[in-house]
This record gives sequence, structure tokens and C-alpha cells, in this order.
Amino acid sequence: MRKATVYLNQEAVGELTESSDGFIFRYDDNYIARPNARALSLTMPISQQKFKSSYLFPFFYGLLSEGYNRAVQCRLLKIDENDDFGLLLAIAHTDTVGAVRVIEQTKNLTFEA
Repeated sequence: MRKATVYLNQEAVGELTESSDGFIFRYDDNYIARPNARALSLTMPISQQKFKSSYLFPFFYGLLSEGYNRAVQCRLLKIDENDDFGLLLAIAHTDTVGAVRVIEQTKNLTFEA
């Protein structure tokens, strides 16, 4: 089982987990308590519930490259092209559009100022 912490503007928003039957996303309680907390997606509104999906949530899938760029990334990183979560973990800690970062919980990465 692989897990990642999801950040928005360098603040922990929640946890994304790959399980044997799909994916689970849960917002962090501290983030939920913030008065200005924003949902990552309309399909995942701020809530204490766990969101479950048999495939990588569209919001996170949308952070991935497609086509030729995806093939090149997977080849260079030695990741199976069908491993969406593996690719997300490999690239989304630094190379995403916008303010969202996804960092595997086994890594000790920090944000650059």
C-alpha cells in the first residue's frame, strides 16, 4: 500500500492512499478546521468522509502527462505506463501545474522557498 500527503500552497490538505481495491482520499482534520479551507475538486468537497474510487481520482489523474510526454517520463523514470499512482508519486512532488503537490509519505522532501 502506497500513501502520499497532498499539499496545496505548501499546506497539508489530506492523504491519498492506494489500496488493494482502488484509492482513498481523506482531508486532514487540521485543514478542514481552517475557515478558508478550499476543496481540491468539486467531486471531493471538504468533508471528514473518506472518498473512495476504484481508479485514480480524476483530479489527480489530471496532474499527469499524456501521450508522448507520459511515455517518455515513464521510460526515463522506469515506471510502468499503466501505473498512474507511481507516476503521480514520481513527478507530482515538484512538477505540477498549479499549487498542488503530492509527496509520497516515505520521502522526506521539503519545499523550496
